[in-house]
Amino acid sequence: MSTVTDFMNLNLSTIHDKFIAEYIWIGGSGLDIRSKARTLSGPLDDPQKLPKWNYDGSSTGQAHGHDTEVILYPQAIFKDPFRRGNNILVLCDAYNPTGDPIYTNKRFEAAKIFNHPDVVAELPWYGLEQEYTLMERDTKWPLGWPRGGFPRPQGPYYCGVGAEKVFGRDIVDAHYKACLYAGINIGGVNAEVMPGQGVAKRGVSIRVGRDTAEEGKGYFEDRRPGSNMDPYVVTSMIAETTILWKP
Repeated sequence: MSTVTDFMNLNLSTIHDKFIAEYIWIGGSGLDIRSKARTLSGPLDDPQKLPKWNYDGSSTGQAHGHDTEVILYPQAIFKDPFRRGNNILVLCDAYNPTGDPIYTNKRFEAAKIFNHPDVVAELPWYGLEQEYTLMERDTKWPLGWPRGGFPRPQGPYYCGVGAEKVFGRDIVDAHYKACLYAGINIGGVNAEVMPGQGVAKRGVSIRVGRDTAEEGKGYFEDRRPGSNMDPYVVTSMIAETTILWKP
């Protein structure tokens, strides 16, 4: 008898040209992620060739009950590390039926800044260091902490090695490999100063390092935004103030 796993691992590409596209967008809180899947025929690797889609914005806190339709515009495609095969993840931003961006669509204004000729000429890079803490599902306590208690002081955990210092390495590695499989430009991972805490680095890091100071070019770090910041707002603000702003 077949199991759920057997069906999950079915390779559709050996039978026909249909694939599953998981449309993903930011929900009404600005922090929640929403998604739904549709069947398409392909292959398709250009988001502009993907069909727009819609959803009920009143159910996500993004529309009023009398006018609920919100339109999804595909903006980026990644390989799906969960379904694999020819299936894809489609990152979208959201608009009302008249074509105006809804209030949670921060990408729209960011795109204007990043498409400005002066910004394009500079080719800015950003590395978002996304710190996170793994939590036990039942106790809601950080992974690796004594139940109801606290771990030893900081010291051995940062970039640590060993089962008593690093917890959830299999999850971190699975996340790392899934990002690389999908085609996300992730630069690396490391354990952080607290047990159960990790960091995923996307691209370059943003502090003026000694090499940057010596060579007169390079990168700088800005540690002020939290890891839960909106990347569209923060990165476009940095581009606007460092490239476009005229004192």
